[in-house]
Amino acid sequence: MITQGQCTIFKQNCLSALENFAVGTPYTYKIALYTASANLDETTLAYTSVGEVVGTGYTATGKVLTISQRPTSSGVTAYISFSNVTWTPASFTTRGALIYNSTTGAAVAVLNFGADKTPTTSFTITFPTADAQDAIIRFS
Repeated sequence: MITQGQCTIFKQNCLSALENFAVGTPYTYKIALYTASANLDETTLAYTSVGEVVGTGYTATGKVLTISQRPTSSGVTAYISFSNVTWTPASFTTRGALIYNSTTGAAVAVLNFGADKTPTTSFTITFPTADAQDAIIRFS
């Protein structure tokens, strides 16, 4: 089962200064795709290959994410966001994804697509608007 949410280990790592999204950071963040058989939720600690997608156009461990919005704030909310990511070609079935710090392996957030997605040519994850109300990662 895949339950969407920000991972608790990510929150703990942020408070311990173990995550860094600033310019020149030594960390790389990735997004991996998973089937409905994966067990991912906010208690997920780290990247896992269990339940990961297998198919044409997908490589284990997923794709590197590009930070589109470096840490910023609006009002009382701080946030960051990523550029959309596309797999082409894409012939697989996916139900969700895990954003994780590929340098440390630590989980950041779990995404649930709401239903199985079975692309036949390309598959794009479109991140929400990078603002205080919608950004994929935000703290209020």
